[in-house]
Amino acid sequence: MSIKIVVEKNIPFIQGVLDDMAQVEYLANDDITPQAMRDVDALICRTRTYCNNTLLHDSKCSFIATATIGTDHIDLDYCRSRGIEVANAPGCNAPAVAQYVFASLAQVINRPIKEYTIGIVGVGHVGKIVEAWAHQLGMRVLVCDPPRAEVECTNNFVSLAEIAEQCDIITFHTPLTKEGKYPTHHICNASFLASLKHRPIVINCARGAIFDTQAVIDALDNGVVSNLIVDCWEGEPHLNADLLRKAVIATPHIAGYSREGKIRATAMALDSLARHFNLTIPSVAEGIPMGAAKSVTIQSIKESYNPLIDTRALKTSPQQFESLRNCYNYRDEVR
Repeated sequence: MSIKIVVEKNIPFIQGVLDDMAQVEYLANDDITPQAMRDVDALICRTRTYCNNTLLHDSKCSFIATATIGTDHIDLDYCRSRGIEVANAPGCNAPAVAQYVFASLAQVINRPIKEYTIGIVGVGHVGKIVEAWAHQLGMRVLVCDPPRAEVECTNNFVSLAEIAEQCDIITFHTPLTKEGKYPTHHICNASFLASLKHRPIVINCARGAIFDTQAVIDALDNGVVSNLIVDCWEGEPHLNADLLRKAVIATPHIAGYSREGKIRATAMALDSLARHFNLTIPSVAEGIPMGAAKSVTIQSIKESYNPLIDTRALKTSPQQFESLRNCYNYRDEVR
């Protein structure tokens, strides 16, 4: 089978892997246009490529793989209506995001971490690792995940109100949804923030729009929140200047940017492509790394990554948000 594949050129560890079995074009995001997609069978992209009717209306594309966890940039209903298979990479960067959470906390907390109560909102791939590591570190851990609570019918979960009432640290790890029974768009809003009891550290390394940005800024200004750790921003790459200035940790959406996570994401995209087209694709040269570390300490995490370096880079040059992401020197996960 002779197929044509467009690959977003900033996806790491994929160059050359497909070249012997397909016609491959490596394009910058801005060059992935309707014209470029017209005679393309498959697309491998990241979150800056918006896959919708505008891009695909005149394309013969039957397969899209995003080398990311999220699919916010893909019109899934449209793709279903066109018979386009969509594959993502769930969990690929979960250990790196958990590393980011605790490395950031290590720079902010002012007493032993075991003295804190952490609330985890969203307990999927990332949240489960954050939960496991928090228990290891001796923290009191509360988890909130209404969709899971509804299905699992256990007493393991608490409400968002209980998170607000009891937690010193609140970290969000939800997808971004605007509809359905449990929408997460602006889940961290003025009402939620007004109910906080312990001036918590609040962390967003999930999706920018789970924050109501102005409400979060107001909560910090009013002393309702003690510190903000922000990796995901509403309106990326255009950042709110007040939020950028006031967040103690402010990074360019790189929480999941580990070398191992990028290898996993590329491997998962390639596996999905292989299944769709019945191809035999060689593994990425680096091999697929193991999952999250089984045992961590706050010191080992702190030594593995310093988010203040990325914070200084973004605060110095916020207009370079995209290049700071695209040219990021992938860090190693904690081991």
